Amino acid sequence: MDAAMEDAQAQPGGEWDRGSGGADALLGLAGAGASLSVCYHEAFGPHDDLILLEAGDDLLPDLLHGRVTVRGRPEEEAVLCTPSATYAMKFVGTSNSMFLIPPGEAVAPSLRPGHANEDATTTSAAAASIIKVAPGSIELVRTAPRLDKLRSLLRERPYVLDEDLGNGSEHKKGLYTWEDLCVLVQASDSELMDGLNSLSAVEIDGFWRTVDVGSVNTVLDMILHNSVLHDWLLNAVPENAVLSVMESDGFTRKIVTHCLNRFGTKVEQEAASCWSLDEKLVCLQFVRRALSAGKMKLNSFMDKWERSIPSGMRADLQMLEGEVLYEKRGAETWVHAFRVADLPLTPAERFAALFRERPRWEWKDLQPYIRDLSVPGASSEGLLIKYARRTQPSADAEPIFTAR
Repeated sequence: MDAAMEDAQAQPGGEWDRGSGGADALLGLAGAGASLSVCYHEAFGPHDDLILLEAGDDLLPDLLHGRVTVRGRPEEEAVLCTPSATYAMKFVGTSNSMFLIPPGEAVAPSLRPGHANEDATTTSAAAASIIKVAPGSIELVRTAPRLDKLRSLLRERPYVLDEDLGNGSEHKKGLYTWEDLCVLVQASDSELMDGLNSLSAVEIDGFWRTVDVGSVNTVLDMILHNSVLHDWLLNAVPENAVLSVMESDGFTRKIVTHCLNRFGTKVEQEAASCWSLDEKLVCLQFVRRALSAGKMKLNSFMDKWERSIPSGMRADLQMLEGEVLYEKRGAETWVHAFRVADLPLTPAERFAALFRERPRWEWKDLQPYIRDLSVPGASSEGLLIKYARRTQPSADAEPIFTAR
């Protein structure tokens, strides 16, 4: 709106008087019977570059200080992003006439409808000049960041060990900088960074990348191998020592540090910094390896899993929530990989994917796959009611959920 007002000010005779007229006069009205004469300003017109935006008080500081951006490609519905939140932009029309009046009275003559021949003495009785009749306004509604696109972009070209990007621009295809992602992904900066962290992405040579599964397994295996070789405790792997040893083996510090951060927590000690490897995260990586070939009998899977994990770590079935599904086949139980991290992030697409996998879900199986859904203004119960149908044959029976 400011740019459009400046354009109007640049027109001959269209300067706004910052006195008590115009919108200031409207703000000064008091009492139920108060009134004010209005007229068309000489610059009256459609002014398509002027759009009303309805915003709550909590948004005003970001709007007034220029901390908002509108994000979206031409084929997408635009969203407005503050540094920490995303808002859907929806145009809401109105049947009432909304007059846009600039802050001050125009010095140049203004005209009332049907009074084109009035002299300046007559028109000066009008205290406010209308420059536009607005058909409606844009409403802002808090919405979840649209991060599915981030996942698909980063999957185009995961990082692999010993890769050579080359120097030409053609070698950069499928790689995205932070600035690229801000343009392509409809999310606030804070939500975008959270999305990158949830995907275990790392910035390499200015580009945000995920790391190829095979490369992650190789680095993790070498960290575990060196821990045995050098008698490092898995909850106290010395940072400088492991980085030095891994670098001598041909691994870059950037990727080794990324994998340590992916599977552990940095612990600052008096002597030196150490990394404590997380038992669940490490064990789950071996689950994915064990099930990479497809379904397995539960007993065979457990045997393979327990034999593959590092000494001192314990395989626990409770770790598998949101990672695998169990399937009864007669007297035997089979398992296969089905990760919540691979499912769509939007509720409609998430439930569609779940019911494609299984037409009927028990709550204990379904809950791990929907508890991460976050939609402003909607609870998990509300999402269930909207996208699933609940049946319960008896009061003692487990509820069953099917597609609505």
